[in-house]
Amino acid sequence: MVKETKLYDLLGVSPTANEQELKKGYRKAALKYHPDKPTGDTEKFKEISEAFEILNDPNTREVYDQYGLEAARSGGPSFGGAGAGGFPGGAGGFSGHQFSNDDAFNMFSQFFGGSAGGDPFSGGGFHGMGGMPGGMHGGMPGGFRSAAPQYEEEEVVPVNLPVSLEDLFIGKKKSFKIGRKGPGGSQEKTQIDIQLRPGWKAGTKVTYKNQGDYNPRSGGRKTLQFVIQEKAHPDFKRDGDDLIYILRLSFKESLLGFSKTINTIDGRKLPLSRSQPIQPTEISTYPGQGMPVSKNPSQRGNLIIKYKIDYPISLNDNQRIAIEQNF
Repeated sequence: MVKETKLYDLLGVSPTANEQELKKGYRKAALKYHPDKPTGDTEKFKEISEAFEILNDPNTREVYDQYGLEAARSGGPSFGGAGAGGFPGGAGGFSGHQFSNDDAFNMFSQFFGGSAGGDPFSGGGFHGMGGMPGGMHGGMPGGFRSAAPQYEEEEVVPVNLPVSLEDLFIGKKKSFKIGRKGPGGSQEKTQIDIQLRPGWKAGTKVTYKNQGDYNPRSGGRKTLQFVIQEKAHPDFKRDGDDLIYILRLSFKESLLGFSKTINTIDGRKLPLSRSQPIQPTEISTYPGQGMPVSKNPSQRGNLIIKYKIDYPISLNDNQRIAIEQNF
């Protein structure tokens, strides 16, 4: 029985997983949480990569299974004896090194065949452990840390991307050209294609590596990070997955009722009617008429109708008498 299962859980495998199952688990998790993906999470990506490095080496896996994560990171339990930290034979070069984001990206690059492997997100870049003598397992004593080169982290340049609610509702593809600096400071243009997903919210980040200005120090290009901004809508205001619509009513309509029609975010006509008085703070909720839920686009938030009543700023004598006699 293993001491803990955290690393196995990160890869979505059981503690009895074999080498192929570990590789399959890493491949799936790393592609999902890679920072270049909309589902990306830099910290999660780093944890997944470290988990695979530890579990894919028999020595460090044995340390982890018996003594836990900290022991695997430090080289083994400190109870004295031969090897790193007292663990016979050491622990594959883990002696206290802090696993970094660079380590995670280097592992990802080498796992998917490096620059010769194409784009791993297109499905054509997976070459198992090809191109590495002996593969990741057993071919590189001490793990990736001693052999992987350290690259300068390119600057991330944020770019605000205003998008209409209609485009965020549909999940429209946005294509546009941007200007950037090429080698030698020359000006050039490149096309960026962003596939919006239904239900994305303001603040959603989409990262494109090597698409910005040329960096002469590194020989690469800066990273562009597009940040979704919601354009103001003439009819709706967004609140999470809900849409709020302000319906203006005359004082008479608020008392005697009304019959109106509004356009929904998806272009349908929604009839609204009332035969009784409306309170100024009253709201009406229409489930499933709001924005798509990004994690499950088949579900939608609510459409919330709020009422704004135009009260008269003055009353004539007849109006005063009518109010006094009837209210």
